[in-house]
Amino acid sequence: MGTYYVYIVSNYTNTVLYIGVTNNLQRRLYEHQEKLVPWFTEKYNCNKLVYYEECSDIEMAIAREKQLKKRSRKKKDILIDSTNKESIDIASEWE
Repeated sequence: MGTYYVYIVSNYTNTVLYIGVTNNLQRRLYEHQEKLVPWFTEKYNCNKLVYYEECSDIEMAIAREKQLKKRSRKKKDILIDSTNKESIDIASEWE
């Protein structure tokens, strides 16, 4: 067991969202920022952490990721706004 994270990253203009799961959020964000994550996040420059949740097991995290991916963009925006109204890069607060 450990801690797992469901996270949402966006691009600079907040026009694109990417939802993922990881067991090491700081490492995963580094991978996004350095464009080590191929395809979608690299193409759309998604490297700004705008939302995350902690989960106690991987099955729960994957289920939550799937749930969030099925939501409309409006519902995703409402979720992000609930903790990050300005859609700032909350990872910058860790530095």
